[in-house]
Amino acid sequence: MEDIPTQILENKTIVKRIEQVATLIGNTPLYPIANVFQKPKVKIYAKLEWQQLGGSVKARPAFNIIKNARLDGLLDNQKALLDATSGNTGIAYAAIGAALGVKVTLCLPENASEERKTILKALGVEIIYTSKFDGTDGAQLKAKELVKAYPDKYYYADQYANEHNWKAHYLTTAEEIWAGTNQGITHFVAGLGTTGTFVGTSRKLKELNPNIEVVALHPDNPMHGLEGWKHLETAIVPKIYDGQVADKNLESDTLIAYDMVKEIAEKEGLLVSPSAAANLAGAIQVAKEIEEGVIVTTFADDAAKYSEVLKHIF
Repeated sequence: MEDIPTQILENKTIVKRIEQVATLIGNTPLYPIANVFQKPKVKIYAKLEWQQLGGSVKARPAFNIIKNARLDGLLDNQKALLDATSGNTGIAYAAIGAALGVKVTLCLPENASEERKTILKALGVEIIYTSKFDGTDGAQLKAKELVKAYPDKYYYADQYANEHNWKAHYLTTAEEIWAGTNQGITHFVAGLGTTGTFVGTSRKLKELNPNIEVVALHPDNPMHGLEGWKHLETAIVPKIYDGQVADKNLESDTLIAYDMVKEIAEKEGLLVSPSAAANLAGAIQVAKEIEEGVIVTTFADDAAKYSEVLKHIF
């Protein structure tokens, strides 16, 4: 019997491992909001996205980006995955990268929380710190500078422009919401960061039912405190963003989100991040304007990486 070429064996091993890790991505529960808001004939559900490998909604695009880069031969054992992040995508890259044997280098604003830094270091990430005054925009510029200088060393994932970001939600998140609501969803509400969650989920939901209203949430000012969100009027707009997708755009107030963190904990038993709370505040705003419907939003992550923020809230 002829020996199987080494490259084919390696490819089979990679595919098998990807399939194993895939079982830990997505399929997150829909949590019914029962106490923070009540209105006859209106239901609100939150998708608990931290319940997957990597601990946040970013696990979906991170896995999809790494998977396709590996299968397309763009990310081999000689290169490290490189990207800019405010934290959650970086942690997802790190956890999934470790599981798939992929080295990860991240450009991270120096004011990222200590929890994020500790987690990334524990997962073996090489961290390149950038100015806290430039936020993720500065981290993106640094990543582009590095890949230009060392093209053989890095595969630049570029989550803000990578089609596999929004497609992860198009292929999984939307389908899960559709099935989880028994095809009854009437409104989808989500904040904008890389914009992948909103764009991908909304596009697919609109295909499934064009009458579903999709609502984008924007921080109300450039100096907001919703980590991971972008004030698109003043920030570098992600290339994957499509301003034509949203049926409606609403502004989110950081202080309202912080108050909502406390209310969700006391009334729903969930400790969530400020961005998750902002999503629920937006969903409630929509709920107040309708007489009946099924509204779904996402809780991108829980409060595990926000101890400094929680000290100011509780």
